[in-house]
Amino acid sequence: MGWQYLGVILAVCAVLCAVGFYKFVYFLSIGYGFAIAGGGITVFILAYVNGWAEGVTWLVLLQMALFLAYGIRLSGFLLVREIKNAAYRKTLKEATGNDKKMPVFVLAAIWVCVAVLYTAQVSPMLYRYLNGAKDTTVPLIGAVISVCGLVLESVADNQKSAQKKENPHMVATKGLYKIVRCPNYLGEIIFWTGVFVSGLTAYQGAGQWLMAIIAYICIVFIMFNGAQRLEKRQMGRYGADPAYNAYADKTPIIIPFLPIYHLNKK
Repeated sequence: MGWQYLGVILAVCAVLCAVGFYKFVYFLSIGYGFAIAGGGITVFILAYVNGWAEGVTWLVLLQMALFLAYGIRLSGFLLVREIKNAAYRKTLKEATGNDKKMPVFVLAAIWVCVAVLYTAQVSPMLYRYLNGAKDTTVPLIGAVISVCGLVLESVADNQKSAQKKENPHMVATKGLYKIVRCPNYLGEIIFWTGVFVSGLTAYQGAGQWLMAIIAYICIVFIMFNGAQRLEKRQMGRYGADPAYNAYADKTPIIIPFLPIYHLNKK
């Protein structure tokens, strides 16, 4: 399992997502991006120092760059949106209980859980090099899938920001939002699908397979849960608007062409 190396990654992820102690939602947002970027860098350093990257250094660099791009984009986008967008700050405050203080032991429990999850999410990259896998076709396929996901969520976030500026009193309905109502969450799922796929020829033993599979299932569940909570807020704000209801009733919530339109009872 490489517990000592997982421990190093866990320590890095824990330090970088500790910003959640300032505002607990940061455990799952800004701190999340920091942790994934840091986890990718840590795996690269471990692979380089231990000689695991011999012959595939370019692939280690590519996978690290993907995690870096993912983390920097996510944390940067969220920081800029929170600083510049007063409406978003208000929504964030309402969604997190108006900055209600949480007990330290609850914060500590959340911190440990998310640090473990983020470590598991980057574990496919660790196992590829820890196990000495030298094939490049499957990890390249995974990297292409991840790039598609990263581009999708980046475009979706930009389209949403532009449409909210144009019409702050309606959800985004143009561009990618014509296909699904949460294309950014879809992009997230696609990104982590690529990460999981990239390790398919490297996992060894039940423990490594379980860690990779559980991490992937968790991120898919988190995205559907996030879409459900977003829909609930939108129903509360726009539920009386016929245009919103017409859009929501005909546009899949997260997976294209899959007729799942609502995750909450209307």
